[in-house]
Amino acid sequence: MSGDAWISETAPYLAPRAPGQSDAWTDEAARRGRRGGQRLLRAGETDAPEGIGAALGLPPGERVVVRCRLILLDDHPVELADSYYPVSVAGGTALAEPRKVPGGAVTLLARLGYVGAEVVEDVSAGLATPEEREHLGLSEGSAVLRLLRLTRTADGTPMEASLMTMPAGRHLTYRLGKQGS
Repeated sequence: MSGDAWISETAPYLAPRAPGQSDAWTDEAARRGRRGGQRLLRAGETDAPEGIGAALGLPPGERVVVRCRLILLDDHPVELADSYYPVSVAGGTALAEPRKVPGGAVTLLARLGYVGAEVVEDVSAGLATPEEREHLGLSEGSAVLRLLRLTRTADGTPMEASLMTMPAGRHLTYRLGKQGS
């Protein structure tokens, strides 16, 4: 997808899905006549990576639940998406298990009483790590964009920190809220 413009609305990614409804990425790709998918690479408890624990407001050394996914567009890798949750939020739930979560993480979190009300996104760029190069099919020395999305509940509780890593050649526009007709 390198070089393609892609306008993405964040709001659908925060809304719980109705029973039988596909995930937001699959829907977004289908609206453009494309096929979106994802492959779960790993899930479970882990030590919080540098910056993630702080974003979630956790004390140093606190563990998190992580779900690492390879995001596909027309069966080609376009993004790595690693979602981190405090153990107090996701520990012992399907999010900590290496399997598909019916309705997706947002739907499960809503059932647990965690609904996203505020999103803060931070974009940075850097060289791809060996793991990022392998999964995204990039050559050594390739740059990537990293978007860290922190989602909080209405009372300010951090519930999810998602790190999305994509090839730097992409142009992304994120639209928040409803646009006028």
